[in-house]
Parts: sequence; C-alpha cells; structure tokens
Amino acid sequence: MVTLNATRIALALIWILAVTSPAGAQDGAALRARYTELSPRLASSQFGEPLHLESSDQSGTLQSDVYAVVDHPFAVAGPALQDVRHWCDILILHQNVKSCSASTPPAADALRLTIGRKYDRPQADTYPLEFRFQVASATPDYLHATLHADEGPMGTSRYRIDLEVVALDDRRSFMHLSYSYAYGTAARMAMQVYLATIGSSKVGFTIVGRKPDGQPVYGGGTRGVVERNTMRYYLAIEAYLAALSAPPAEQLEQRLAGWYAGVERYAVQLHELDRDEYLAMKRKEARQP
Repeated sequence: MVTLNATRIALALIWILAVTSPAGAQDGAALRARYTELSPRLASSQFGEPLHLESSDQSGTLQSDVYAVVDHPFAVAGPALQDVRHWCDILILHQNVKSCSASTPPAADALRLTIGRKYDRPQADTYPLEFRFQVASATPDYLHATLHADEGPMGTSRYRIDLEVVALDDRRSFMHLSYSYAYGTAARMAMQVYLATIGSSKVGFTIVGRKPDGQPVYGGGTRGVVERNTMRYYLAIEAYLAALSAPPAEQLEQRLAGWYAGVERYAVQLHELDRDEYLAMKRKEARQP
C-alpha cells in the first residue's frame, strides 16, 4: 500500500529532478553537423515548429535533449546566456523553482535555488539546491554553458544541464538543451511511488502509438518526467530571449506571459496552473531576494 509519506517523498524528488540536466560537450562544428542530421525531422516535427526531443533511461541515468531552431540571432542569445545572473531570470519561470540567486566573481559562479510544489508555499516547505555554473566555450558564433551538481537527495547524483547554441544565420540560432541525472535505489523507489499515484496519468512527448482516429498516444513513466521538465526549461529560455527586446521594466511580465503561453501550447503534457494563479505566484517569487 502506498503511504501518504511515501508520496510526499516522491513529490520532493520530482521537484528536485526538475532542475537537473545532461550531456557531453560539443563544439560549433559538431552542433552544426547535428543540425544538418536533424533537419528532416525538424522540418516535419510533431511540435509544429523546428524542434526535436529525445529521451532515455539507461543504466541508472535519466536524460532528455531538446534540439530547436530559434528565431533569435546568436549576437543576442550568446552573450545573454553566458551570464550566470541571467539564468535566475530563466529558471524562476518554472513553476517549481521558488527562488533563485546568483553569485559572481570573485566568488565562484553558482546558482542557489529553492524547489517546491507548483503552488505558492512557504519557504520552509522548499528544498535548497546549489548548482555550479561554467561557460565551457564562448566564441563569436558558439556557446556552451553548463550547470552541474555532484550530489542530490535520496541517492541522486551527477546533475547536469548543458546548453549549446550556434549561429545559423543573422537572425536564427540552433539550440541544444540537455538534462540528466543519475539515480540510485532510493530515488528509483520514490519515482515508482510518484508514477503509481499522482503521476500515473501524466505523459511526455514521445509518440508510442496511434488511436483508431489517428491521434497520438504519448508515453509516460520516467521518460515522460524528464521530457516534460526539459520542455519547461526550453520554453523558459525561449521566453527569456523573446523578452529582451522589451524595455527592462516590462521584461519580467513578458517572460512570465511568454512562458505560460508556451506551456499551454502543449497543455496535454504541461498544463498545471491557471494563468492568473501562475502569474500572481511568479510575480512574488521572481522579486524576492
């Protein structure tokens, strides 16, 4: 029998895993080669835009990757995304990130987050996490930035977020967002509890079949969990970049509205909160120290 306490532990794990991410470093040439390889899939994407998503759950490591052509010039996206302070503006858009602060040189670059349920909750009900931020490569047409943490709660480890961006032309860039973590026995059990209870009806983006009327059947499980969160963070980066053209005083509202609109495009997978509820919660969380 699943206990209430076990379900709460599972939820805590899901919140925390929502801020991790993955994969290996490349370079500008390798990322452009990946763009060429994926071009047919990008042109016929299920998302209705040039976006491709992959995920895997193998050998104790859960990973998801988003590849997308974005309508932002690298001259704007590259410099913005290599500043650790701007990542708080991005990460706070996620419904489960309740606060974010960044340290900068001479201190080591780091992001200190608190993670909690999607609803407005006291800080005492959140979980602190600290990620080290590093710009692995920055050239006039390529950026690779990472966030990583060696250990997490309940047997999780090797948290990593990788973001790569390369220029395609004077108005478009190709982006790769990767998200991964390793998990042990305790984390696996907590995930199983979540998937057997409140997460049982949630799905990701991988199409595993078709209904008689031709509508897609989406996979769920652990891959669904990472797919949903990877998309939420991709949409946060998109919303952040799109708002840069607005006056500074208006950018927060544009980011919030843009993220919510992006999520609602994929309501089957990502809808959690009403718009007014999300905006009110995030206005408060984004402005707190």
